[in-house]
Amino acid sequence: MPAKGSINWINVSTLASVGVLVGTEFVGAAGAAGWAIGGLFQLGDLITHLLEGVFILVAVFGLYRFLHAALAHEQFRRA
Repeated sequence: MPAKGSINWINVSTLASVGVLVGTEFVGAAGAAGWAIGGLFQLGDLITHLLEGVFILVAVFGLYRFLHAALAHEQFRRA
């Protein structure tokens, strides 16, 4: 029987895996969206890279909010 309050490593590894997956999707989609919009409207390299950067920052913030909500609902300690 595990000690009370011990860490449930299965839940920790699941959340870490989900964070990597969702983070990759968010950042990839944000970079692709910035590249596509910059190319579609022929904004030039500088504006396109700035647009990609802004979208990626928004994606990282979205990942932070996602993980924050997941941490609030996931139990990491055994009862």
